[in-house]
Amino acid sequence: MVDWRRLFFREPREVDHFLRLNLLDLHDPRDERRVRGILGQAVEYLRKAFGYKVAEAVAEPADLRDLFLIASGAAEPRRYRRIACVVLKVMHVVHHLEARELLFRTAIREADLAERADKRIMAVARRLREQGLPIVEFQGNVKTRGSLVTKLLAKRETVAAQVFDRVRYRIVTERRDQIAPVLLHLAQELFPFNYVVPGQTQNTLVRFRKIVGAHPRAEELVAALQSPLDLEANETRPFNEFSAKEYRVLNFVVDLPVRVDELLPEEEGLAEDLGRVVFSLVEFQILDAETLARNETGESSHDRYKRRQLKKVLGRLSRGLVVPRKKRSRLQE
Repeated sequence: MVDWRRLFFREPREVDHFLRLNLLDLHDPRDERRVRGILGQAVEYLRKAFGYKVAEAVAEPADLRDLFLIASGAAEPRRYRRIACVVLKVMHVVHHLEARELLFRTAIREADLAERADKRIMAVARRLREQGLPIVEFQGNVKTRGSLVTKLLAKRETVAAQVFDRVRYRIVTERRDQIAPVLLHLAQELFPFNYVVPGQTQNTLVRFRKIVGAHPRAEELVAALQSPLDLEANETRPFNEFSAKEYRVLNFVVDLPVRVDELLPEEEGLAEDLGRVVFSLVEFQILDAETLARNETGESSHDRYKRRQLKKVLGRLSRGLVVPRKKRSRLQE
């Protein structure tokens, strides 16, 4: 979100929907205070760090939804659109930082967090199927401890926080042209766009230009895009060195908002200071049934992938190690 130039909300209900995806409801006084607290911190930061003159219409809007509409150019005063965008960018970061602090300062087990995320994800999965989305498979799993150790040893940056796919879900559609509609519904029903983790998307399956070109309002959309049509062409490095060249997938990582109200100690006042939302990193893989079948054979198979990964790990672990030759016993002489 920090790199976005503007938002595209057109009316208050769209803002309400976006905030609900962030698990915030402005009709709840606690959430309203929370959002205003984040706004206050963002304004204070901008005034102190850069001397920004943040107008009162942006710093203290009567209706918080107006801040999003001003940033979208859909509400007056439109001359404050740019500063409203800047304020929202900082709010995005402040909210994320405080949610991380909340997670660190509470005794929430990782398993409990994953369970709460799973309940939310699978509830959305059921709704998508009820709506008739062509989903053949929607299932999740958690990496084993052994898999995590191997993955970290295979990376030069051996930091546990860099494992983005600890919890992952695979979504399989009937056909490849159904991937984009399913992805759109996920972004509308499950996760807010501003918490898709930058730099962690791999797309070797569908083409952005083709998706946009197939839209009935393609020309209108192109004029409003904030990314180039040849989005995939900017990927100059292999996303995963252990994947086969034939392997095809669309996968991305989301910092999924999770409510933890009843897990917070009331007496410490953490909820008032830091909110009631934390984040759980979740990876989503989307592909069609035909591609899935191909990925499970030959060099693209998971078994071959693990062999390549383990070979790399063994090489890193044994680098510089001199293995003495075994002495021949007298019986061998």
